Amino acid sequence: MIRKFVGAVAAALAVLAGLWLMIAPFALGSQPEDADWTNTTQSEFFTGLGVAVVGLIGAICFVLAIHEELVVRGLVAVRQRQPEPEPVPVAPQASSAELASLLAPLVEALREDMNNSGEHRRNGKASLVGVEDNR
Repeated sequence: MIRKFVGAVAAALAVLAGLWLMIAPFALGSQPEDADWTNTTQSEFFTGLGVAVVGLIGAICFVLAIHEELVVRGLVAVRQRQPEPEPVPVAPQASSAELASLLAPLVEALREDMNNSGEHRRNGKASLVGVEDNR
């Protein structure tokens, strides 16, 4: 476990070293401002890029190895994916005759309400249909 941790730290330091190589020509002033890159700048930049990429790959590999070791030791629990729930069967649709029998009382109540122009209103308010007609 300690070896894997030391490897991860070394790989992270390699990433930092590669990043430093990439920015060093600009930070230290060896690359003239507003000029094409010199051979030295190109060499340092691309060497630093290679070191940073290799270090990043190494760091990822070491971190995955540490995670695997922790799982084997039982210190980290691996979450199992939950199976997707079974789709709920859709209830059969009501036939049009059943729907008509359910809606018949509502239709009758609406018809009576429209025929009675304000006789049984609560709080003395007229229906919306009557208010629209009076405007």
